[in-house]
Amino acid sequence: MLKNLLNNIQKKSLKERFLLVLGILFFLIYLVLGLMIMFWKSLPLNMDPIYRYAFGILLIVYSAIRFLRLINSNTE
Repeated sequence: MLKNLLNNIQKKSLKERFLLVLGILFFLIYLVLGLMIMFWKSLPLNMDPIYRYAFGILLIVYSAIRFLRLINSNTE
């Protein structure tokens, strides 16, 4: 499976590989941002804890959707 994935990536053009790396980068950014908002207590956001957790979960769900879309576009 990993060999098939690497062959699929190598067949892509330079533009498609760049967009793949950019998609992975933004997936990680949204995931880390969601975790930071949820668990970093000294983050300067004046929000109630329930809203912080809700916003963090929303960002994590959005990053998961982006990751699933990235994986589905990579298999084509």
